Amino acid sequence: MKKLGILNSEIAKCLVDLGHTDQIVIGDVGLPIPDGVQKIDLALALSEPAFIRVLDEVLKDMEVEKVILAEEIKTQNTSQFKAVNQRLDQQEVSFVSHEDFKQLTKHAKAVIRTGEATPYSNIILQSGVIF
Repeated sequence: MKKLGILNSEIAKCLVDLGHTDQIVIGDVGLPIPDGVQKIDLALALSEPAFIRVLDEVLKDMEVEKVILAEEIKTQNTSQFKAVNQRLDQQEVSFVSHEDFKQLTKHAKAVIRTGEATPYSNIILQSGVIF
């Protein structure tokens, strides 16, 4: 039995399979999941698990070189925006409209659906390399 890191087998497998520049999405409960993209559904109840809780665990296991956020998070969910920024280190950060964000999710390897119920609590994480 695995005792450290992410215990969810679908997330753990997804992270192990990522190559350089592959992307995954962590999304709120309302983010649409494109056809053909793996959905890893963690939503237990409204607001559970929280977006930030899931992001924290993924960031412990994933080498991230770039993140993409919806431009709207800056003004329409300032507390979540601040929380995300506190967790970023040297990653490049890009902003796109929420509509463009949804289009970009079509290229993700997986979308991890949380129970988060605040607007624009979505992030695309682009895989880096560890060497």
